[in-house]
Amino acid sequence: MSSSHITSVRLKKGWLWTRNMYPRLVILSRGPRLYSTRRLAEEAQKAGWAVRIIDPLSLTVVVDEKGGRIFHRGWPIECEAVIPRIGYSITRRGVAIVRQFEQMGVIVLNQSLSIERSRDKLLASQVMADAGVPIPVTAHVASTTDIDSALARVGGVPCVVKTTEGTQGSGVFLARNYPQVRQLVSQMLERGMKPLVQTYIEESHGKDIRVLVVGGKVAAAMRRRASGSEFRSNFHLGGSVERVQLNEKFVSVALSAANILGMDIAGVDLLESANGPLVLEVNSSPGLEGIEGASRVNVAGAVAEHLNKRLEAVERQNKEEEEFVNSSSDQSSVITD
Repeated sequence: MSSSHITSVRLKKGWLWTRNMYPRLVILSRGPRLYSTRRLAEEAQKAGWAVRIIDPLSLTVVVDEKGGRIFHRGWPIECEAVIPRIGYSITRRGVAIVRQFEQMGVIVLNQSLSIERSRDKLLASQVMADAGVPIPVTAHVASTTDIDSALARVGGVPCVVKTTEGTQGSGVFLARNYPQVRQLVSQMLERGMKPLVQTYIEESHGKDIRVLVVGGKVAAAMRRRASGSEFRSNFHLGGSVERVQLNEKFVSVALSAANILGMDIAGVDLLESANGPLVLEVNSSPGLEGIEGASRVNVAGAVAEHLNKRLEAVERQNKEEEEFVNSSSDQSSVITD
């Protein structure tokens, strides 16, 4: 990665990253060579940012009565913006780091609360349902005695059984009969998981639509199709992708889902039901490889453009506040008889 946008001062240990004429962006990622991470870094640099990719597990949060700081290998991190690419396995640690950046006044895409909501499928469904966003009927099963009641609510079998946490299709199963439902739910409960039973949308079997929302606008969309007998359509499970043109209803639902969860960047997964689009889930760290390839849209570039708009808004607000303070100071220094 080019370092032309970075001014560094060599100290005894590590590097102190200082701002020169370029705003500083930290991408939190455990995979600096992953497609999405690389693309975000490339487009941010083109847009004028000095970029560092940092493993979130290498950061230390220190809080005190003055607020708090974040340190990388013993040295404080200062930047204007952060893009979190936090994996499910380190959600709690990653969210704590993102929250600290927020408290330091750093621009963050997405914020900690948005990440937390998206990582819990039941919580995300509750938030969206409360706002009137269409979703498949979903029931939380706290014990095996709840199975019959849950199945009655979601329309019986076949149904989808899933855990409240998981990504890229993990922890999601199609149960075709009652014994399968009971077995899956029992196994999840034994492992300390929180099982959900969800209505099976037959007409959307093996396919869904992924919509990439950036800054309150649809940046790109694609249809994903499952491979072979697999009913999950995730790209990482070998599914195929194709460009898709969204109608107004699908656009509206995708934007509503991203907005109610407070996301600057969102991968909204929609099922194509007979009654219209249903939000299956919303991803706070959506992959870019499949959708950029299918849609031929520079999604990473759209993220960089949105980041610049956020920075401009912050700088404009800071300037207005400074002018107000200076104006108030000038008025208070005037002596009248």
